[in-house]
Amino acid sequence: MSFPKFSSTLARVGAASAALLAPAIAFAQTAAPAATDAAAAAAPVVDKGDTAFMFISTILVLFMLVPGLALFYGGLVRAKNMLSVLMQCTMIGAVVMLIWVIYGYSFAFGGGTSPYWGGTAKMFLMGVNTTTTAATFSKGVVIPEFIFMLFQMTFAAITPALIIGAYAERIKFSASVLFCALWATFVYFPIAHMVWDSNGFLFKMGALDFAGGTVVHINAGIAGICGALLIGKRTGYGKDMMAPHSMTLTMVGASMLWVGWFGFNAGSNLEASGGAMLATVNTFIATAAAIVSWSVVETFTRGKASMLGGASGMVAGLVAITPAAGIAGPMGAIAMGLIVSPLCYFFVSVVKNKFGYDDTADVFGVHCVGGIFGALATGIFASASLGGVGYAEGVTMSSQFMVQLTAVVTTIVWCGVGSLILYKVVDVVVGLRVTVEAEREGLDLASHGEAAYHAS
Repeated sequence: MSFPKFSSTLARVGAASAALLAPAIAFAQTAAPAATDAAAAAAPVVDKGDTAFMFISTILVLFMLVPGLALFYGGLVRAKNMLSVLMQCTMIGAVVMLIWVIYGYSFAFGGGTSPYWGGTAKMFLMGVNTTTTAATFSKGVVIPEFIFMLFQMTFAAITPALIIGAYAERIKFSASVLFCALWATFVYFPIAHMVWDSNGFLFKMGALDFAGGTVVHINAGIAGICGALLIGKRTGYGKDMMAPHSMTLTMVGASMLWVGWFGFNAGSNLEASGGAMLATVNTFIATAAAIVSWSVVETFTRGKASMLGGASGMVAGLVAITPAAGIAGPMGAIAMGLIVSPLCYFFVSVVKNKFGYDDTADVFGVHCVGGIFGALATGIFASASLGGVGYAEGVTMSSQFMVQLTAVVTTIVWCGVGSLILYKVVDVVVGLRVTVEAEREGLDLASHGEAAYHAS
């Protein structure tokens, strides 16, 4: 074969080969970027909208504590103890915030495999920085771990502050702060891990608690009644006039709680999605139903609907819907609001009087009773047949109810035993109760050397 003829043949073969390989080359050229894009899409993405939503939710929960809860409780006590309550809410919140970043976050969400606590890996926020993330409920979407840590910190700060309403007007300031610091460490952090951490005992059991029925309200309510019983009644209880000194401030505080509670409930969805909107709807209408229900019950039993009853119904409705906020349907939320007020009213007006315990701000009657009802009702109203989001595969209403009951009993026992021990420890260390003289003078002057109000 001559060289020119060979070259011509080779050229034709090369052209044919190129034509045959062209699709493969083109596929390879497009496949590489596609694979890169797919890998990028699969990687977790920090969603700026969800991050902003969680930032706002975190600030709203802080707003619940100061000034919301502080004013709500402050209005319910006598004028001479107003600043005492404000100071306890403020100081307890500040102390628990510091404890949270030092070891509380690690104890609750440290990534440990124990079903009862999170371990020590994240003490002093080790390994938590601007690049670490926390997962939301949507696959592949995350938020900065800092904002998740802060959101949970506000829950940890307000929960022990709820307790002080039960023993207000007769406890030492130092005793209240010390007890709440110890209680957060040995009661709140373990319960938070058990319920909300993926390795937690109750979480693995399938317990439903969207925003804190067990962790926050039953927990605080049990600790409150233990304190009220151990510390004893206020001097002159049942004889002296102990009516709330400012229902105006109580109403202002309750209203702030309702506003802040949208961060509490909707924020627990961890992202600005439909679940957060469901929690928002339920927080509106369950609370509204509870206010109406409490006022109706009061009208039938007392002949008049009071502002104190309206504020109490407001808080009762918020407490009841908390564990079911993103789980129950709107009609289920209304039913929960209508039912919870008569239950709480019965404990506040009948049970409390029958047994004679002095729960100053009805922490047990509203938070514990409302929390127990809410936790159990979540197991029922989660049913898709009742408008809820439905159960996990293979779970029935009866089986979910039993899991909810187990979570309630576990919380009561853990908190009850732990709280009684911690009150005794605090009593030995600093003493729980102020003197009779200090109590009669008022804790504002006796404990803080100042007065909330001055005569003009």
